[in-house]
Amino acid sequence: MISRRHFLSASAGVAALASGMPTARAEGGQVVVGTWGGDYGQLLSDIIDKPIMAPKGFEIVQDVANADPRKTKLLAERQSRRGSMDVSCLSDNDAYIVSQSDVFEKIDAAQVKRLDKVFPELKSDIAIPHIYSAQVILYNTNQVKTPPQSFADLWDPKWRGKIGLADILYPNNTLAAALAGGGGVSNLDPAEKKLMEWRSLDVKIYPSNEALAAALKSEEVWLTTMWLARGFMWKKSGIPLAHVVPKEGTPAIVFQASVPKNAKNKAGGFAYLDAMLDAKAQGGFADKMGYVPTVTDAPLPEDLAKQVSLTEAERARLLKPDYAYAAGRSQRTLDFWNKEFKA
Repeated sequence: MISRRHFLSASAGVAALASGMPTARAEGGQVVVGTWGGDYGQLLSDIIDKPIMAPKGFEIVQDVANADPRKTKLLAERQSRRGSMDVSCLSDNDAYIVSQSDVFEKIDAAQVKRLDKVFPELKSDIAIPHIYSAQVILYNTNQVKTPPQSFADLWDPKWRGKIGLADILYPNNTLAAALAGGGGVSNLDPAEKKLMEWRSLDVKIYPSNEALAAALKSEEVWLTTMWLARGFMWKKSGIPLAHVVPKEGTPAIVFQASVPKNAKNKAGGFAYLDAMLDAKAQGGFADKMGYVPTVTDAPLPEDLAKQVSLTEAERARLLKPDYAYAAGRSQRTLDFWNKEFKA
């Protein structure tokens, strides 16, 4: 479980300063940020690139792709003297996988001045935590009057044909199935039986989050497992949604940013990481995308906090991923999803 301290505390421990490391403040020039497009990329531009980085003399260029091509590029370029990215944005699990090949620079407060504001439980030695959220059950309030209270409840035959899943979130959907079957973050084996049971209940698979949102809006499906932040965005767009934090526990996801060891502009990369932790920028991402700040000095307005944060009891059920286990099992997880569950 993730400790509740970082959700409740107003301060965090200060990271140890590394001696002799160069700072990022005096540098300028071009910074290439490997990131997702869509809402996330646009918000980086609107909240970080233009108001924070541009006045300091940095030109930000986004290298837009999904996570898998970005991981492939990082690994393919790791032997090159100069890579194509100065900043790499990845989920915590993907960043862990890439970091096993010694791709990223170590992170400390000598390069990232606001590291001392990061909640201790979210710190990593190879990345800064930009934003995070929790995996919950979303449901259409027009159709679901008595919502499920657990992942296991999603296997009730009364929901036949009304459960929708995003194909790209197969690791998270697999974890939900494992939790429903008595497994956990370090035991995904029970998911295989539960996924086949889901298939027999006519669960629907959608190629993207956006396609799933459209299905929830049209009421083709009524329920899904999804990040609370994504549900917040969809609700803002007019889809009648509410959420439940499942009894089995709610997996957490952290979206991180790292500086590759062969970055052309390391100083600019570290400056960008520092800007991502800016309190105002953190609040902007919460307001627009529903992801919770990772720093101690970015409190949210009460109304917004109620929509994107968890209660104290719900926070106690947050589950921290087992990165090593998930990485070691990743091929089996993908193969079963594609060759058995979707076949």
